[in-house]
Amino acid sequence: MIKRYFSTIALALGLLAGASAAMADEGPELPSAATNIRDTASLRRGAHLFFNYCVGCHSLKYMRYERIADDLGLTQDEVMNNLNFTGAKFGDPVISHMPADDAQKFFGKAPPDLSLEVSAKGADWVFAYLNGFYLDPKSPIGWNNTLLPNAAMPFPLWELQGEQTAVLKPGSSADDPQIEKLILTHPGRLTPEQYQQATRDLTNFLQYVSEPAALQRRHYGIWVVLFLLAFTFLAYLLKKEYWKDVH
Repeated sequence: MIKRYFSTIALALGLLAGASAAMADEGPELPSAATNIRDTASLRRGAHLFFNYCVGCHSLKYMRYERIADDLGLTQDEVMNNLNFTGAKFGDPVISHMPADDAQKFFGKAPPDLSLEVSAKGADWVFAYLNGFYLDPKSPIGWNNTLLPNAAMPFPLWELQGEQTAVLKPGSSADDPQIEKLILTHPGRLTPEQYQQATRDLTNFLQYVSEPAALQRRHYGIWVVLFLLAFTFLAYLLKKEYWKDVH
């Protein structure tokens, strides 16, 4: 019985390892975003970046200004004066003011809502995407992206990072360009290290937006674990009390 039990566990672990390896082979290796939604300062910086550079095109339809204030420790005045540029009310969801018809005309399709972007693609993907823009004269918008080639979105953070150009791998052709690396040819307002931190903060904020309840869930999780430990101890004492006469 014991051997069968351990064999089952070993089989499950083997299948899990195989599944993880298969998932890792599905796409390129991504840099770690190293996000931490319990870092309130990072979330605030990320919110500032989103509302200054992203909300003009992208909405967060499942997130309300009031919820952001509560979770990030901001006052109503701080949110409405520094983050609300659309004239929305404090209890309204975060909706971009770009008309759908204009978005269709400018980009060919409406920019996606980013409420669940990290949940759908992962924090590492979003972080790599924000660091993967480069100048591309052949692109209609002048920009391209290593992670999402021919993306319809122009680079909104170019003034912060600067301009990157692509270095192609040896033997790569114009018809099938294979990028070896990106080089920063014209620096922006931030140093490369500062820009990495800025995109990490923005990714962190979007990760929080994807599941704002995670902040409370992790807090309550500690108390749940403590309750289970206390309950297990009481159950052990009760078991000893019931079985003392049997032995």
